[in-house]
Amino acid sequence: MTPPRAVILGGGFAGVAAARELRACQADVLLIDRRNHHIFQPLLYQVATAVLAPADIASPLRQLAERQDNLSVMLGEVSAVDRHAGTLVVTPAGMAQRTIRFDYLVVATGVRASYFGHDEFAAHAPSLKTLADAEAIRARILSAYERAEQADCIVERSRAMTFVLVGAGPTGVELAASMAQMARVTLQRNFRRIDPAATRIVLVEAGPRALASFDESLARKTVARLEALGVEVRTGTRVDAVDAQGVLAGGERIEAATVLWTAGVQASPLVAMLETKTDRAGRACVEPGLHLADDENVFVVGDAASVMQDGHPVPGVAQAAIQQGRHAGRAIAARIRESRAGTPPFRYSDRGNMAVVGKNFAVLQRGRWRTSGIATWFLWAVLHVAFLPQVQNRLRVQIQWLWSYLSGQRSSRLIPETPSNP
Repeated sequence: MTPPRAVILGGGFAGVAAARELRACQADVLLIDRRNHHIFQPLLYQVATAVLAPADIASPLRQLAERQDNLSVMLGEVSAVDRHAGTLVVTPAGMAQRTIRFDYLVVATGVRASYFGHDEFAAHAPSLKTLADAEAIRARILSAYERAEQADCIVERSRAMTFVLVGAGPTGVELAASMAQMARVTLQRNFRRIDPAATRIVLVEAGPRALASFDESLARKTVARLEALGVEVRTGTRVDAVDAQGVLAGGERIEAATVLWTAGVQASPLVAMLETKTDRAGRACVEPGLHLADDENVFVVGDAASVMQDGHPVPGVAQAAIQQGRHAGRAIAARIRESRAGTPPFRYSDRGNMAVVGKNFAVLQRGRWRTSGIATWFLWAVLHVAFLPQVQNRLRVQIQWLWSYLSGQRSSRLIPETPSNP
């Protein structure tokens, strides 16, 4: 008898968690992703600012299959989903399209950047969602200083050393702080014609304050810390235009060679293929069990899902994605065993939100508990190392962090070369 097939789309936190939960299940599990690696997303900004190398925060998805006999991995792009027929169309890397059958489907395709109706901004303001994005941003930042070093015009030099980040959520805050420390510490003695400490970093937020998902007291401390690092924080400031020369924000023109988009997100286009109800960000509106309202065998989890709990949306953070992936995996396993008992509605357990703001300072919010400072920073470091996917990742990150902490240097300051012709 052919075992039932569970197909998981996406190898992020939610997809990997769902796959692992099906380890002991009598099912054929197939994990499909466009990339061959899982990314530890919370540290992606450190790749973009040369603290870590890409391999430090990524692990091959196929290593999952080494330890899970019922799991197969496919590198490919999904172009169509017919959930009523139980099939999807996928194009494996370098091969022709094929149709894949499924009995259960877990959609964990995450999100992409949202430019709020101004997709033309993307050409000049890249977002930070993948390793390729992080490496491209790192190259932009480092190349800006190289141009500044060679510029004879003071105006052009100033523009090259001005960076605008749009969006003051956790990603924007962490990226801005890391860039500020790189400019004032790591690059301090690397140039002869410019002073990297003169770098201008502007963090722009359309909302009334930074870190809107955190308590206001922590947001105030975060802004104070950013300003101490030399970052200009502008709240209540909407970006109206972005081009190759800079931005128009709050009616003011800011000349900047580098603009980075750390604002809103929207669901992967694949969610629309499910032909189900979505929210304004394109995320699937799922039932309390994380399945679709009219199909209990199709689950949407992680950032691709709009999950309500106690009248509030479950936040789009890594811990929520992991919990949702595990829940979907357990639900599928129970249905394969023909026992729906023991699979109650999903309940998110909030273990706290954290954001790091440069060296020796982080903020933590868990329930009514609020804390910040160096002790919170050490806790942040311990937790992030502990949750890295593999032992080699943990070892490499600890070594790089210790070296950077003691020396102020960053060892991944590489600008990729253009490949030469064979």
